[in-house]
Amino acid sequence: MNDDHKAELYAFDLSAATWRKSSASGPQNNCVEIADLPGGAVAIRDSKDTSSEPLRFNASEWTAFRQGVISGEL
Repeated sequence: MNDDHKAELYAFDLSAATWRKSSASGPQNNCVEIADLPGGAVAIRDSKDTSSEPLRFNASEWTAFRQGVISGEL
């Protein structure tokens, strides 16, 4: 992904984003939340600190991350 596309991803307004967390998350509110973005991209934030800037991943980055977690690489 080039810098222009990454900048567009970070320019996307998240004020109306619908955030969700895993149904396996506990009531302590110590997990990550994700929001779907256009084109299969996602934003990720810490549920304990929702005022911090979320990380944003395009669809291929998100897929690679998920595959790494599932395979035990991460």
